[in-house]
Amino acid sequence: MAQPTLDRLFTTLDATWPAAARVEAGPWMLREGRGGGKRVSAATIRGPWRPDDVTAAEASMRLMGQNPLFMIRHGESVLDHLLADRGYDSVDTTLLWLADLDALTDRALPLVTAFHIWEPLAIMREIWNEGGVGTARQNVMDRVSHPKTGLFGRVSDQPGGAGFCAVHDGIAMVHSLEIKEEHRGKGLGAWLMRCAAIWAKSKGARWMALAATEQNHAATRLYSSLQMEVVGQYHYRILNDPKGDPRD
Repeated sequence: MAQPTLDRLFTTLDATWPAAARVEAGPWMLREGRGGGKRVSAATIRGPWRPDDVTAAEASMRLMGQNPLFMIRHGESVLDHLLADRGYDSVDTTLLWLADLDALTDRALPLVTAFHIWEPLAIMREIWNEGGVGTARQNVMDRVSHPKTGLFGRVSDQPGGAGFCAVHDGIAMVHSLEIKEEHRGKGLGAWLMRCAAIWAKSKGARWMALAATEQNHAATRLYSSLQMEVVGQYHYRILNDPKGDPRD
């Protein structure tokens, strides 16, 4: 089976980590994040555009109570340069990782180590909160209408990690994988990824994907160890605007 295209991966990213609302406005897809972070708040190109369209998009995002924010993907260098000239900062270069599910389902999970659970347990929400995945981001999980599950890990007879996974178009996306600081380096992240893969395969998925910032070196080590490959990347351009919502 052919590897998913970048367009398909971005569509899956939207479907498995959805904005509170999406609005098609001229050449843009505008997203209302409601505090859920950049992925659910950024505008993206959906058709031919002119410089004046950027001004219109900025006004719309301010009306949503958000800072002007654009996701820049492969082939969008003209927009990237224009935004830089307008004073936008480049932030959060993010890598798209991909693997065939068969590479992650080749061994059994150790007993009492990793589980897939929905609804999330209270301890999973505590782990997310400690890791910076607060209520607004957990609300994003609740909005997902596709097959989804929470991931819960135990290590040293203690709760150690939590994550989220959803499936769209044959691709499983993992989000918000958090390992408690005192349990990092014990291999739990890999077992949670394998748990997600086993669950996703039961839902008919063929691929495992996720997005992680380039600066997240621990994530890079984990996903490389699982033989996942970087197949694309994106970054954001954000205008520091006191009129907008600093959470996004």
